[in-house]
Amino acid sequence: MGLIHININVADAAETIEFYEQFGFEESWEFETPDGETRNRYIADETGTELQLSDTAGDADFDQGTSWDHLAIGVDDVDEVFETIDHYGVAKEPGDQPEAGARTAFVYDPDGRKVELVEPLE
Repeated sequence: MGLIHININVADAAETIEFYEQFGFEESWEFETPDGETRNRYIADETGTELQLSDTAGDADFDQGTSWDHLAIGVDDVDEVFETIDHYGVAKEPGDQPEAGARTAFVYDPDGRKVELVEPLE
C-alpha cells in the first residue's frame, strides 16, 4: 500500500503544471470525464506519486476549508528554491524548524494553496 495521488481542483491546469514543474513534477497522463465536464491532468514526482489536477475551466472560487493546510515538497536548498521559483505569494519566509529537523518556507500555488518547501537540517 502507498499513496497514489491527491486530487485538487485548479482554475487553469496548464498554469498549475508550470508551477509544479519547477519542483521536478512531470505531466504523466490525462482523461476527460464521459460527460465532458472535467478534464483531469496528472503530474508525477520522481517516485511516481501524482497530483490529479481537475481543471475547472477558469472557475477559481474554491473553498479551501479548514481540513486542508498545505502540500510539502522536499528540496535540496530552501533558500535557493525560494529565491528562484515563480510563485504566487509568500506565506512564510525561509527559516529553520529545529523541532522538525528541517529548514522550511511556504509559498502559494496559482490557486492559493500553500506549498511548503522542506530541506532537512544536517
